This record gives sequence, structure tokens and C-alpha cells, in this order.
Amino acid sequence: MLSRLATGGVEFGRSCLRLCVSPGASTRHLKQISKLSCGGRGVGVTLHAGAALFSAPVRCGGWNTPTLLKLAAPKQSGCRLAQLRQTTTAAGVAAPVTQQVPAHAQKIVGSWLLVSAGMVFGAVAIGGLTRLTESGLSMVDWHLIKGMKPPGNHQEWEDYFKMYKETPQWKYQNREMTIQEFKFIFFMEWFHRMWGRTIGLVFLLPAAYFWRKGWITKAMKPRVAAFGSLLVFQGLLGWFMVKSGLEEPGDDIPRVSQYRLAAHLGSAFLLYVGLLWTGLLHVLPRQKFEMTSQMRQLGKYAHGTMALVFFTALSGAFVAGLDAGLVYNSFPKFGDRWIPEDLFNFDPKWKNMFENHTTVQFNHRILGTTTAVAILSLWVWARRLRLTPRASLALNCLAGMSVVQISLGISTLLLYVPTWLASTHQSGSLTLLSFAVWLATELKKLPK
Repeated sequence: MLSRLATGGVEFGRSCLRLCVSPGASTRHLKQISKLSCGGRGVGVTLHAGAALFSAPVRCGGWNTPTLLKLAAPKQSGCRLAQLRQTTTAAGVAAPVTQQVPAHAQKIVGSWLLVSAGMVFGAVAIGGLTRLTESGLSMVDWHLIKGMKPPGNHQEWEDYFKMYKETPQWKYQNREMTIQEFKFIFFMEWFHRMWGRTIGLVFLLPAAYFWRKGWITKAMKPRVAAFGSLLVFQGLLGWFMVKSGLEEPGDDIPRVSQYRLAAHLGSAFLLYVGLLWTGLLHVLPRQKFEMTSQMRQLGKYAHGTMALVFFTALSGAFVAGLDAGLVYNSFPKFGDRWIPEDLFNFDPKWKNMFENHTTVQFNHRILGTTTAVAILSLWVWARRLRLTPRASLALNCLAGMSVVQISLGISTLLLYVPTWLASTHQSGSLTLLSFAVWLATELKKLPK
């Protein structure tokens, strides 16, 4: 139904309300609009005209929940309507009306996202330990439900061990392994897979509940759907990665593809950053600050630094996939040279970036050093500006963690990659990225 009122009109539909009022509308017209109704659920409308305030319920059968509209006109124009604002749109034009999420609901949704991010952090840490203990190839098949139950008796253990003996890892590396040693690597991989399934439950079940309850805004729905899709993709990509290690190796060293490992780790990092970023924006109240040109530049620099941390961590996946940390265990030189001789031994030359142990380690060193310098430069520059207390804390944490992380990396290299130290270094990269994300959200421009 479309109802025309003098120079404006109201259109009621099943999913939205479009309110069209020209600048020439009078107070009388606004009062008429406030009295309109059509059968169904209530939609609260508040009208401001000059100094006057009119409020009346408007009913339309298309909506499931109350929605608030605001019509505002400046006092100097008397009874003219100058501006239309909706609580869920930026300004001006009539648009589909969306539900306002209560403040407490927003906090709950944000906490759920942060818990999910923490679970992803745990998955990355457990996955790193699984790779460092060479446990990832102990389970030679993948079943969503059946794979949740570990072997329960001696015969089942023997059956699983027999399947493992068909893998290249056992043939070329672990022919002396006992069934007790096999149980350890099996449980490492099983626990990693079960942790991934738990993340799925922790994310998907509350997501469905919040979605149905109306606590996921229209703008948030595509993002939540993307997080869920990326989570499912992670599980499939993990098995795709493991399959590469079950194939016969060309160099008699069975290992998963470094390309698939980097894709698996990179997608986990993307999921983590998305969950953390969105969760922080939901949970932490925005602190106001003056958006000067210097602050805009600082925000761009902070985002660039965050991207640099991400790609440095991603380059570490190639180091891990090739065991490149076991060559040139010296720092800052490569043996007795600043630039190693075998940097471009492979043809075509681009393969050196991803398959040459020396080049991969060289790239990771350069990226790590560049990232640390960029973060410390950001810290020096930002100290001269007036930051909010939380932004200052995030900046200090980022700078301090960069020093810790590069120290962990150098120590891991010099000590020939001990498991506990290498795992700490990998978790440190995600911690550093967390502080970079936190700082970037604190410097995000406040919505008008």
C-alpha cells in the first residue's frame, strides 16, 4: 500500500518501510504520518520537527520486531523537514529498516567471537606441535564421525599401526618405531583433529542461535557466513595437506607439501584475524580521539604493519614445511657470508622462493627483521601523538612482543630448532599479530 501525504508519502512492504517526505512538509503533515497504521506488529516512529517532538506507533504486518525511525528538521526552518535519519543507516535516504541489537546482546556476540578466536589460536599452537613431533601422518584416513573415536583395545591399535606401516613415513623414517611410540604420535594428531571439530561446535551452534534470535545484524550476517565457510574449508584443507605426505616422496624424505601447509596455516590466520577483529569491535567500547591527518597516517601505517606481520608469519610456514630452520644455524651471517652462495640454485628461478631451503630461510629472516624495524618505528612515531589509553597499551604490547618474537626466532635457529622453542616461536607470531589487530581496531575511525 502506498499512501500519499501532500508532498510526501509512506510505503509499507513486507520487509521494509520507505518514508518519503519533501522539505516542504508541514507539522500537520508530520502529525498525519504519525497516525498511519496497518495491521500487524508494532513499529515505533519518532518524528522531530523544529523544537516539537511527535511520537506514535505505526503498525505494519511485514515486520517481526519493533524498529525505530527518526525524522529531524532544524529549528531555524520552522516546520520544514530538512533531514531524514534512520538508526541503522548512515543518513538521508529511506532504506530498508534493520533491527537494533541490544547492548548486552552485542557484548555476548562479541564474547562468542573472541572465544572462537581463542580456539583457533589453540588449534594453530596444537598444529605446530603436531608437525614438530612429526605426528601429522599417523592417521591415514579421515572420517567426520567415525574418526572421533580412538582405538579402544589392543587389536584396534594393531589395525591402526598396520595401516601406518603402509605410509612412506614409516618406510623411510620410523621402521624401528614401537606400538607405544605410535600411540603418542597418533594421539597428537587425533587431539588436533578433535580440537578442530570442537571449534566447529563452539562457532556454529551459537551462530545459529544468535542468528535466529536476531542478534546478528544484517551487516554482520555475510561476515558470520564467511567465518563458518572458512572454518569448514580449514578442515577440508587440513586433510588435503595430510594426503600430500602420504604419497611417495621424490627425495626419500616424506613430508607434507609446503604449499598446502602454507595455505592451511594462512587460512587459519585469516579466520583468526577476522574473528578477533570483529569480536574486539563488539566488546570494547569505542574511545573518542581527534582524527587529525597524523592520526590517519598512523592508522594506515598500523594496518600496513599488521599485513607485514601476517606475511612474515606465512613465510614461516615454508620454513616449517621444508625444515629450512636446520640449514645455516648462525646469525646474523649465513655461515661466514652475509648472502649465501646457493640462494638461486634452482631453475626456474622463482622456485627458489618456495622450494630452496636457503632462500626460504633467507626470506623469512629478511621479513622478520623488516617487521621488527617497522613496528619499533611505529612505536617511536606514535609516542609523539595523543593516543587513547587503550591504543597506547596496544602499541606498547606490540613493540614489546616484536622484541620477544625476534629473540625467539634467533634462539630457535641457533639451538637447531628444539620442539618447545619452535612451538613457542610459532605461537609468538600469532600473539604478535593479535596485538597488531588490536592496535588497528583502536585506531579505526569512529563512525559518524
